[in-house]
Amino acid sequence: MSKLLALVIVGIMVIQLIKPLGWPGLKRRSDFWKLALLAMAAISITAVLGHWT
Repeated sequence: MSKLLALVIVGIMVIQLIKPLGWPGLKRRSDFWKLALLAMAAISITAVLGHWT
């Protein structure tokens, strides 16, 4: 699950670099680092939940 999540977020980051998405907080190309932080948090949460269950 975390591999799929990582691939999806990396894909969104590439799209953000090519053409900004226009979502709140993602108006400029240089805002792709925010997606990287989101990816790290999401993968950490899925890893913790995976070990917890």
